[in-house]
Amino acid sequence: MTYTEVSMDALRQSGDEFADAVVASLFQGGEVGKFNTLMRYVSTAGAPLPDGLPDVAREYLHATSVPPAWVDWGEMEKARLFFIDNNVHISTALSFASMPACYVVPHVAKLLSATHGLNYPSKRMAETGQFTVYLMQPDAFEAGSRFIPAAQKVRLLHASIRHHLKREGRWDAETLGTPICQEDMIGGQMIFSLLVLDSLHRLNIHMSTEGAEAYFYAWRVVGAMLGVDQDAVPETLEDARQFLDLYMIRHMGPSEEGAHLTRQLIDLYEEVVPGTFFDPLVSALIRYLIGDTSADWLRVPRTAWDNVAKVVPTLLGVLEGIEDRSPFGAWALDRLGHLTTILELSSLTRGRVMHYAIPEQLKKDFGVSGAVPRTHRWTPPAPTVA
Repeated sequence: MTYTEVSMDALRQSGDEFADAVVASLFQGGEVGKFNTLMRYVSTAGAPLPDGLPDVAREYLHATSVPPAWVDWGEMEKARLFFIDNNVHISTALSFASMPACYVVPHVAKLLSATHGLNYPSKRMAETGQFTVYLMQPDAFEAGSRFIPAAQKVRLLHASIRHHLKREGRWDAETLGTPICQEDMIGGQMIFSLLVLDSLHRLNIHMSTEGAEAYFYAWRVVGAMLGVDQDAVPETLEDARQFLDLYMIRHMGPSEEGAHLTRQLIDLYEEVVPGTFFDPLVSALIRYLIGDTSADWLRVPRTAWDNVAKVVPTLLGVLEGIEDRSPFGAWALDRLGHLTTILELSSLTRGRVMHYAIPEQLKKDFGVSGAVPRTHRWTPPAPTVA
């Protein structure tokens, strides 16, 4: 698939008709508050829907309760094993590369500020981490799992933001396009998949081609469940590279919201890291993973640890070599990674389950390796733009 400025412009004008209609109906009937209250009791797939749920919401939940018919479950299992093998590295990439990449897109940073992202960064990070953990459970798409209800709620959350911004006239749609449009949703899918793989490669994490492709595939499934137009989404890593390169060139730049969100992200993780000695490593990792230009736009401070961060891939490469050669070492490092990820998520959530809800108003100050062998090491697709 070839992406051009014209095709991207078309995606900027498209939202999610199905979810948008559901949210519009809920607001028109004054039933958003009741829906949010009742949905707090629906946290697992297959659970009986509570009495009093608006009909339009009940129909939406039934229609979106199953994954796409085209899902390859073999690929999904490969993705799960890839996540188990690399969970701590994926968490690092999500926190220090993917989230700052979102912040370096000014209109996305403004959207995050509209949903209280500026005031509650830990909630934003906890939701992202929790969502990924839910996705990578072995029963993610079966009765009793938490992933499908989370995806259903996130899709409605996106639709509610579009509803508020359009209704209140607080978004320049002619200049910026539809808020959380198809281009942004696909861009986000690429940031949480391809950019994560890029970051793992930059950190010298040993990945098989099969594992990397499976992880990317899993996020294609996520995109489908979040309302992404499957006729427009990249199906291969090469297409993904072209889309992400063009998307970032079109939109990336400095903004006050982006810098503020980044500062809060840094502060948040400096609190998670024990003591203060290693605090500068947070900024140094962000700068290493996203590059100096983006880091400067986000006002990531330069520290004496910037050079130390460049040594991290060498150290990780040594650990990866141990994991490759020793079954016991692989098991021990996988367990350590799992425990580290759980500890990090627990620190962000304060031990609570994060609930996704439709915001009834926006901020008033809003401006505009498992079974997959580590052979055939993955190489990132080449850049497609200068």
